Parts: sequence; structure tokens; C-alpha cells
Amino acid sequence: MTFPLITDPFFYALAIPAVLLMGISKSGFGAGFGSLAVPMMALAVTVPQAAAILMPILLLIDILGMAAFRKDFDMRLVKFLLPFGLLGTLVGTLLFSIMQANIVAGIVGAVTLLFLAQRLAFPPKPDSPPPPRWLGALLGVTSGFTSFISHAGGPPLSAYVIPLRLAPVTFTATMAFFFFVINLSKWIPYAWLGLLDMRNMATSVVLLPLAPLGVWVGVRLARRIDPVLFYRILYFGMFLTGVKLLWDGFR
Repeated sequence: MTFPLITDPFFYALAIPAVLLMGISKSGFGAGFGSLAVPMMALAVTVPQAAAILMPILLLIDILGMAAFRKDFDMRLVKFLLPFGLLGTLVGTLLFSIMQANIVAGIVGAVTLLFLAQRLAFPPKPDSPPPPRWLGALLGVTSGFTSFISHAGGPPLSAYVIPLRLAPVTFTATMAFFFFVINLSKWIPYAWLGLLDMRNMATSVVLLPLAPLGVWVGVRLARRIDPVLFYRILYFGMFLTGVKLLWDGFR
């Protein structure tokens, strides 16, 4: 009996850096770069298959991230955002079969780039008020939805959380806790949709050892980086993500 994993070398040339990038992003830079993992892997497999392969890897990354930042997250912010994120995953479950992944990618990319344009054109002042809670609710639902479709929930949520000007470790921990719960909530719907088959799971097991390396790098960076540089890297990551996802929307 052969082990039913993907054997295409081109797939692994894309998947290995994608998994490392996701580990770094999820544990150190909660927005931006991690959302590139599915689009990168989708150059070799379909978007649903790439998302399914990443599910066990995301679980391990989330557990490692939670262990590293368990005392640093903003519980009040998580309690506010999480119900809306879970509502977004429910919407994603219901629309998964009829919503084309490239359309979702294009929408996420456009929203991400619009947010960055607004931040550059109208930079926030030190005494600027936090964004309204209704916007947090809307972006929370959007984040849960895009996370379900293509693990691209970081940019929408960051559009609300970044203006709150949290400390880098608090930002990272809060995002890690939020997506730990969101990603857990996706397992049963993914199984119900038939995405967690043996071939996808076997391929995920092969890639799994790369996850701790990415998390280790991300944790070290998050605890040592200057806040100004931290947010500049976030913006750069969101820009790359926005451009890539918008490009995917027109393919």
C-alpha cells in the first residue's frame, strides 16, 4: 500500500516556504505574510486543497503560538471580536460551494489595499480615537469568512486592530488567540465538505515539522523588534498580500 501524499516537486518548492512564512506570520507578525501561503500553494494545487493541507499545520502553529503568548493577549478585545469571527466562518461554510475562491481573494486584496491607502493618505495622529466598534464587528465577520475560504483572515482583522496601537507582543498574542479559536471552528465544516481526505492529510504530515521552525523565528522577532519597525513590516506584508490576492481575483 502506497502512502497517498502529493509527490510533485513543484508543489513542495512552493509549500515549504509557504509553511515557514505562515509560522513566522502567525506567531510573530499576525497580519500580512501568512495570508500568502494559500495563494502560493494554489500555483500547484487548487485553493480548497491548499487550505485543507494547511489545516493540521495551522493547528500546530496555533498551539505553539498560544503557548508562547498565553499571558499577553487582550481578553476584552478577543471577547468582542470572536463572536463576529465565528459568524464569518458560518457564512463561509454556507457559501463555500458556490463562492469562487478567486473572487474572495480579489475582495480581500482590494479591502487590504484600500486600508493601506487610507493609512498613507490620512495617517493617524497620536490623539486619534480608536475605530468604531461597528467597523470591528464588520471586519471580524469578514475575517472569519476569508479565513474559512482561504486562511486569509489576517488583513481584514488587522484593518481594525492596527489602529488600536497595541504593543507588538499584545497585538501578536491577540491575533494568535483569535485565530486559534477560528481555526478550530473550521475542522468540522472542512470534514463535512470532504476536504480532509487521506491525500491532503498525509501531505500535511510531511510538511508539519516546518511549523515549529517558523513559530520559533516569529516569536523571537515579536519580542525583540522595535514597535515602529514592527508596524512598518506589517504594512509591507499587507501590501504584498493585497497585491497578490487582487491579482488572483482577476485570474
